[in-house]
Amino acid sequence: MAENKEKLFADFVAPTSQEWRDKIEVDLKGADYQKKMVWKTNEGFSMEPFYRKEDVDKLATINALPGEFPYVRGNKAADNSWYVRQNIKCECPKEANEKAKDILNKGVNSLGFCIPGDKLSAEYIDALLDGIYADCVELNFQTCQCHSVELAQLLAAYFQKKGYEAARIEGSISFDPLEKMISKGKDSSAMLANAKQMVEILASFPNFRAITVNAFKLTDAGAYSYQDLGYALAWGNEYMNQLTEAGVAPELAAQNIKFNLGINGVYFMEIAKMRAARMLWAQIVSQYTACKESAKMHICAITTTYNQTLFDSYVNLLRSQTEAMSAALGGVESIVVTPFDAPYEVATDFAERIARNQQLLLKDECHFDRMVDVAGGSYFIEELTDALAGQAWKLFLSVEQEGGFLAAAKAGTVQNAINETNVARHANAGKRKEFLLGTNQFPNFTEKSEGKEPLACACGTCCGEETEIPAIKATRLASDFENLRLTTEKAAKTPVAFMLTIGNLAMRQARAQFSCNFLAAAGYKVMDNLGFKTVEEGVDAALAAGADIVVLCSSDDEYAEYAVPAFQYLNGRAMFVVAGAPACSEDLKAAGIENFIHVRVDQLKTLKEYNAKLGI
Repeated sequence: MAENKEKLFADFVAPTSQEWRDKIEVDLKGADYQKKMVWKTNEGFSMEPFYRKEDVDKLATINALPGEFPYVRGNKAADNSWYVRQNIKCECPKEANEKAKDILNKGVNSLGFCIPGDKLSAEYIDALLDGIYADCVELNFQTCQCHSVELAQLLAAYFQKKGYEAARIEGSISFDPLEKMISKGKDSSAMLANAKQMVEILASFPNFRAITVNAFKLTDAGAYSYQDLGYALAWGNEYMNQLTEAGVAPELAAQNIKFNLGINGVYFMEIAKMRAARMLWAQIVSQYTACKESAKMHICAITTTYNQTLFDSYVNLLRSQTEAMSAALGGVESIVVTPFDAPYEVATDFAERIARNQQLLLKDECHFDRMVDVAGGSYFIEELTDALAGQAWKLFLSVEQEGGFLAAAKAGTVQNAINETNVARHANAGKRKEFLLGTNQFPNFTEKSEGKEPLACACGTCCGEETEIPAIKATRLASDFENLRLTTEKAAKTPVAFMLTIGNLAMRQARAQFSCNFLAAAGYKVMDNLGFKTVEEGVDAALAAGADIVVLCSSDDEYAEYAVPAFQYLNGRAMFVVAGAPACSEDLKAAGIENFIHVRVDQLKTLKEYNAKLGI
């Protein structure tokens, strides 16, 4: 059989890369190859539209097997199972316990408890974990950083009292003083001295991790993939430095670090990020110890809030689903799917149920938990993993040259870089260079907020000193458009934008559709039309409909004929807008026409100006 296959393949001559390129050039019919086919990523490198075996033969990533150092193909060799995690805010331990036991019966096998530091006690832990078999589920805990040592002591005592086999206890405590520094601008570096004690308290529980790198905070603030990966590595390495310098064995230090990484909506990039993260972390740990088992990176992936929206919020389900897919195919150990209603309310039971089921669907319907490193061997993914790893490593080295993550955080280097990216991404969204479905692209024309308002961040702190340290500004990408739309909703009258369609059928329809999407993003009522015989007829119809904005939609050539007569006939009774950027634009401006909308204008800025002109 093998000989027959060899003969069969020998009958076909494999085309060269140049032959593939030549064929693409022919199909492009003169269009620019670089502009049409090459993906220029936000990470600073470009990806070709196709790769071949010889492209990846040179990569070291293809030489490892699943479960083997450097773990680029995952920590697991038998399957791709992961923990389905849901977080619970624990105001009352009995209520939190009841909720935990309920969701454990609904597919969850990992719990995240957020506990108020001032309520910690042995009795509190007993009530919280009553009836929960800690050796059968993953348990994760978060409290005020000031009380993390106390929490570790209480948990260790509880596990020992219950007689659990230490190796079967899996989970973590979110002890992460550096997160408070970058997210709140609080100098919490003094609490780093507690890291050694945290590790020592939990040393007898090899799978329960005392230190956490909450790099998902960077993703939620708009970081690009190479940034949250590069900074996460430097973040983790800072903890390795702190622990080993304090006398903790490097194997024990590495074993105790868990990474909570955010997942954004760039599907293939995020698969590659998880693979690159494990590979690079393994290289870092190998500089401290020869123990390859300790070099495993333990990852919980959390879908981001950065791209979630208040309007058309069910689209958030599509976003978080592809993000969860990236995480699962990337081989993480646990996943938290952020509920779709997170931007505007404390998650409802319905939203939490859907979030759980999104992961269960990937397991029970798609069988993602049965395939080990399904992305392995994909020429594109392998190349993307290598390229992203290279960019993240450069960033990691730049942080180390600055003195490490702690020094960079104190200097504000990390926070400033993330904030600059956030500002740039908001600007790109305003110009529709970055699309948000349902927000700046294809908004729901008739949707109202129905009382929904952006949910203010309620997380506070009781630790650290007030300093001049910058903090990351986690503003969702859709927030500017949402604020604009909410302002429009609260106006005395909802502006009506009327499409005066005339002339060339194809062009007037295309421009009317574009203009409707453009203006509806501000919450305006848009009215499309089939077409008018004269501009006078169109203007009369617009005024009869109560239009505040009249948008002339035609072809570039016909604007020279229609625009000025329409503008003069309207005579200031409504705002006049031309859809497009015709060659005669300067002539139209000379006639007094000042409003043009097209793909090159700043949508957000333009809509704010229109609101101002309309008195909103």
